[in-house]
Amino acid sequence: MFRRAASLLDFSPQDGGLVEVRGRLGIYEARGDLQLIVESMSRAGAGALFEQFQKLKLKLVGEGLFDAARKRPLPVMPRGIGVVTSLGAAALHDVVATLQRRVPHIAVLLVPASVQGSTAPAELILALSNLYRFTPIDPLPVHGAVKKTRKKSGQTAPLIDVILMVRGGGSIEDLWAFNDEQLARTIAQSPVPIICGVGHETDFSIADFVADLRAPTPTAAAELVAQPRAVWLDLLGVSARRMHDAALRQLDQQNQQLDLTSSHIGRPSTRLAGQHLRLASSAQKLKASSLHFLQQRQQHLGRLEMALPEALQRGLERTDERLQRAELRLGLLDPSLVLQRGYAWLSTPGGTTITSVQQTQSGQLLRATLADGTVDLTVLPSI
Repeated sequence: MFRRAASLLDFSPQDGGLVEVRGRLGIYEARGDLQLIVESMSRAGAGALFEQFQKLKLKLVGEGLFDAARKRPLPVMPRGIGVVTSLGAAALHDVVATLQRRVPHIAVLLVPASVQGSTAPAELILALSNLYRFTPIDPLPVHGAVKKTRKKSGQTAPLIDVILMVRGGGSIEDLWAFNDEQLARTIAQSPVPIICGVGHETDFSIADFVADLRAPTPTAAAELVAQPRAVWLDLLGVSARRMHDAALRQLDQQNQQLDLTSSHIGRPSTRLAGQHLRLASSAQKLKASSLHFLQQRQQHLGRLEMALPEALQRGLERTDERLQRAELRLGLLDPSLVLQRGYAWLSTPGGTTITSVQQTQSGQLLRATLADGTVDLTVLPSI
């Protein structure tokens, strides 16, 4: 490679690196050597993917999709949690186990999608779009006000206030589906906060930068939206004690005010006695009313605590039934059942599916997957 061509490179080639070059053959007449004169060079393999990653990242940064100003805070107590991942991913088990342990009372809506391969971006986009149908039109209410939703009549899925998109770790090729531009734009359009828990702590993807929050692992993503139930029960207890203390302080202030008023009135004994009786009666009513209110709140909390386990159990049973039905339907779609009827799946050794003769050429190595194993084949020229 001559100096002019080398000056145009946007990277420094390293020994052992995989590159693609474009050039021409020439002959060094002084020694009669055959030479390859390189005119351009670019990264190949993972290097090429990294280059695509950087170009897309710069493009989306310029459009403001990574701006901190568009990141939304997570709901403190979500009414429902949406999850997007593969049914066969270990990340699904980690997320479900974490949510079951910490917030078994919060409904979870799972929309499965492939998290690796050429079809993964389209499936992830479809899964997110389906979840968006179950998000509220307005933000999560602060004081329990009723809000309109996008749910249609007849739908029984829970209302979703936050979405987890998770996957375990892997190479840049394994995680490449999360570097898709259209997926990034779909994430940016989410009506509720999205937490991206893809890969390990050192793995970064375009989806991480666009999401409202990046979690280092799928488990961490679940923990971010799973405030343990015991914490909320403790807060209710603290609130009840504060109400009781506030009522006592109010009574004490009224008593002090009564003493002050009595000292200002003087000695008209009849009027003073009447005022004292009325104030005492008011104080007694206030105390009784406060105690009655606290008792009602405690009884209500007790009823809620007794009813909560049964309601949670019913919800878990319904979820288990839906999962069993989904498992049965997925089993019926098992491609191995088709292979047992004499069909074969044809692919390259690298795993690319062959669906047309236009994808083959004479001498090409192929692999046929049958019901009980694989057979390597060679394409013969057409007769």
